[in-house]
Amino acid sequence: MIWKGLDEVVLHIAPYTEEYHDRLVEIWLRAVSQTHDFLTEEDIRFYYEMMQNGALRAVEIWVCLNTEQEPIGFMGLDGAKIEMLFVDPLHHGLGTGTKLIRHAEQLKGRRLQVDVNEQNPMAHDFYKKYGFVQIGRSELDGSGKPFPLIHMELQ
Repeated sequence: MIWKGLDEVVLHIAPYTEEYHDRLVEIWLRAVSQTHDFLTEEDIRFYYEMMQNGALRAVEIWVCLNTEQEPIGFMGLDGAKIEMLFVDPLHHGLGTGTKLIRHAEQLKGRRLQVDVNEQNPMAHDFYKKYGFVQIGRSELDGSGKPFPLIHMELQ
């Protein structure tokens, strides 16, 4: 799928292949380091190990590529649930995340769901702006750690 943004930059959405793995882990680390200031270094190492050792292979991954065919963001889906969406901080606010969500809508329909860390208001605002609404909350994240999640669904 090819998308043209407001700035007329052509971005391509491609399925995950192993050749993207290390670059996606780098994007994840850069994005989390910038947006998840509630995590300690120990927490980041814990989640980094998960990303490095299989999290990208456990879900359906779609990669957003720039004009040089380099990954600038990615999204992981489990059915109609967005399990992860990370964009290189150099590309924040330029429509990459929106392009990935639109791609998910085309694949899975408009009943998309996502869990957002409560301590990450930028992500919460991003999904609200797109049309997601809160449908629930849990005190622990999917790994059982004390990072509350806001459960959201596209309306």
